[in-house]
Amino acid sequence: MKQFDGKVAFITGAASGIGLATMQRLAADGAKVFACDINSEALEAAASALRDSGSDVLSLSLDVTDDAGCQAAIAACVEHFGQLDILCNIAGMVCTGHFADLSIERWRRVMDVNANSVFVLCQAAMPHLLESGGNIVNIASTAALAGLPYNSAYCASKAAVLQLSKALATEYAHRGVRVNAICPGAVNTPLVKDAQIPEGADAALFQRMFPLTGTFAEAREIAASVAYLASDDARFVTGSALVIDGGQTAI
Repeated sequence: MKQFDGKVAFITGAASGIGLATMQRLAADGAKVFACDINSEALEAAASALRDSGSDVLSLSLDVTDDAGCQAAIAACVEHFGQLDILCNIAGMVCTGHFADLSIERWRRVMDVNANSVFVLCQAAMPHLLESGGNIVNIASTAALAGLPYNSAYCASKAAVLQLSKALATEYAHRGVRVNAICPGAVNTPLVKDAQIPEGADAALFQRMFPLTGTFAEAREIAASVAYLASDDARFVTGSALVIDGGQTAI
């Protein structure tokens, strides 16, 4: 018997990177997966491959900045599978640049994608998680723990995710719902590869952003941690910020 047999997981950002690796990991471990991403073509290709291998995966195109769409997606998941046990908020975006050049529109977009969507989905999912005794795993970042130069909006959004996770963990601890956050450092994903160093940036400020190990994490390694926190093995873990950064924040 696989550890997630009989469990239903809702995953955002499932078309690539950590979201894709998490969908693959949880499905391989027996979970039924409701997978969402704004990139519908890549999402369906990944979901189709898992279905071909025998997994029960349903995909839905979703812009996580659409509040009503997020609420409807949770409802669709429960209607299709009959329950919800695990919510994985993984969708996100980076936003590098000089603070002086950051527009209010860009700031709001980053907060909408990275933080506000987590609030909306957690709130929509909570009644179902209370019923199932489920749990939430949110992807924050080491940017929630230490300032990163030229990443002010990203840092603020991920700090919001981390503190929301802790607040929900305390509020729902006695009601049987666990909430945890993962704080990855540098991960080998399209999101990280697409990040641009702004022109005129002080290169010396970037030194502390690199892991002591000298290598980036792989998405499957973060997915393994999601699987742990979502599993019964983590029964006593809630309100945690699991740092996976190769020693980046150790100094």
